[in-house]
Amino acid sequence: MVIRKRAPRSTQRIDVSRLPEDVVALIDALEPGENVVLTRDGASIATISSTVDVVQGAVVDREAPDEADDQAPVDHESVTVVATAMELPAVARVALSTQLGADYVVLDMHAAPATADVLLVPAGSPQLIAALRSMFPKARVVVTEIEDPELGVRYHGPVRRLLDAGADAYLPPATLPHLARQLDHTLSQGREIAGGAATPLQIAPTVEPADPDDE
Repeated sequence: MVIRKRAPRSTQRIDVSRLPEDVVALIDALEPGENVVLTRDGASIATISSTVDVVQGAVVDREAPDEADDQAPVDHESVTVVATAMELPAVARVALSTQLGADYVVLDMHAAPATADVLLVPAGSPQLIAALRSMFPKARVVVTEIEDPELGVRYHGPVRRLLDAGADAYLPPATLPHLARQLDHTLSQGREIAGGAATPLQIAPTVEPADPDDE
């Protein structure tokens, strides 16, 4: 009997831009030796393993260019460290840091210390937030959406996707009296649109409740 050996299959590659943002962020959050197990109907079908190294307490991508060589060392104790959990080009992080001012430094989460003060994350699952918070226990976790065409950065969450799908406006969580003021402001804004066209509105601004002392 002749047994034929199966030829080894080539490695399959999937660009992360094809994956949901919360899945990408969860993969980015993997520490060395950690895995993400994919399941179907409760059964494991695949495993995603970490491909990062730990160097002097910071997690760095093996294949990523070493941007730190071009920057002066930063005293993290004297500034507010903002870590980003979404993939941003270095020029975007520099632009954000510049806008925040000299008291801030913006770092990719893989290069940020565990003592980071703020963690910017894309809209994702509660499990993702919990995983990221465990990595940066002292940080204030801030969920954000980013859209900067000039820098080619686009991180939209469920609210923006609903607006893009045809919803006319989004009102942030509020008490009923506050909701009434937000709704009135949004509808008034819509009536001011020339010609009465059904133009999609933006996310409604927060309307501060009236101060009873002023009445």
